Amino acid sequence: MDAKLSQLQNVGQKDKAQAYLTLLTEALAQSDGAAVARDVHTILQNALTETHVGQVVQRQVLGTLADRLAGGLIKDSSLKKQVVEDAIAIAQPAGNVAAQHFEEQVNNLRFQLADLLEEEEDWSGAARVLMGIKLDSALDDAKRKVYIRIIRLLLEEEDSVQAETYYNRALSLMNAPGVSQETQLHFKLCQARISDYSRKFLEAATRYHEISWMGIVDEEERRLALSAAVTCAVLAPAGPNRSRVLASLCRDERTASLPSYNILTKIFLDRILRPAEIKDFEATLKQHQLAKIAVSSNDRLAASRADDADAVDVAAGETVSTRTGPSTVLDRAVLEHNLLASSKVYNNITFRGLGALLDLTPGAAETMARRMIEQGRLKAWIDQVERLIWFEDSKEEDDAQGKAGGLGEVDMHTEDTGAPFTKKWDRQIRMTAANVEAIVQHLADKNLVSFTA
Repeated sequence: MDAKLSQLQNVGQKDKAQAYLTLLTEALAQSDGAAVARDVHTILQNALTETHVGQVVQRQVLGTLADRLAGGLIKDSSLKKQVVEDAIAIAQPAGNVAAQHFEEQVNNLRFQLADLLEEEEDWSGAARVLMGIKLDSALDDAKRKVYIRIIRLLLEEEDSVQAETYYNRALSLMNAPGVSQETQLHFKLCQARISDYSRKFLEAATRYHEISWMGIVDEEERRLALSAAVTCAVLAPAGPNRSRVLASLCRDERTASLPSYNILTKIFLDRILRPAEIKDFEATLKQHQLAKIAVSSNDRLAASRADDADAVDVAAGETVSTRTGPSTVLDRAVLEHNLLASSKVYNNITFRGLGALLDLTPGAAETMARRMIEQGRLKAWIDQVERLIWFEDSKEEDDAQGKAGGLGEVDMHTEDTGAPFTKKWDRQIRMTAANVEAIVQHLADKNLVSFTA
């Protein structure tokens, strides 16, 4: 091969391209994989680095190799991967300014290499290959597709931090006109998954539920999106915003067929969750949804503080929990929900009683209640002298739109998530009856009507 290449130095530029392509065809036609890789490397090294070869010829040689590899000329994926990686390394060495002349050909090779790595489930490797693609002169549609694919690969590797960087790049291109429905779907799925990995479960649940209604998605994929929406809604922070999402999911008749439907309805109806139910649900969670959470030093100090009443209980043989806070994302969601559910049952509760209910120390139970009150997710007040939490009742009737459990005022104008129609009908009947009674009383006061026994 070296001898044949040395003869091309004196060949004119018009014939030189055909001569290199002939050698490339002979090299690719060999049955020995090692010989193919070796000869292709020699040809590319000579064609792309020798000064007597013009840029037009170089692009022809590299482009022809990329086209033939894309056409399936090499069946062995490991050999094809070796040839593609070698070609990229020769055509785009670090610090080579001339490599920009092969941008189109190298991008073609990088897409093929990314496909090979994705087949091997090397998600991070495929993402890194796509990150090296030059998109300066590419159309917006091509940029969107590359960014979305990188996001998807990074999320498969659970690298949500770097995925968010490329998500922001894609976001700036999504408002342009002419974005295909398929691209919008992939982008919305990326949005939902990034919110999920970032523990923004409420936002993720809303986006997953939206995707589950899109007609262009397969039935099985819609079911998976709906299941993901239920999971994220359960893991979301307890409060009025979650109540609205839960109401929307419970009204969706498709959720009745999901394995998580039981825990969904119990949370929606503000029922206290039992350990056995939590364990079954925990088995369905992904790794990032079981992440450990750290307890701050201040919370740990407050949770470990004990008073005389706690000491008396311990001396009397009563069991007092030693847990100083939730350990996982699921644990925190369940504890907050049970605290919210207890506000529907009790008018007030002691720190010790709440701690026994939540399996926390009295100080940790107080800390959790205080934080939910501060964030407006629990309507209550704390009497630290008597060591009591007083739950405040809402004067208006609770409904599924966010006022459950005395959680405070919610803006009801932006979105009607649908209190049950029967409750709306009942309110109308009560108002009508009250108006009729007022009219009759007014007529009786004027002696215009009389009532007989």
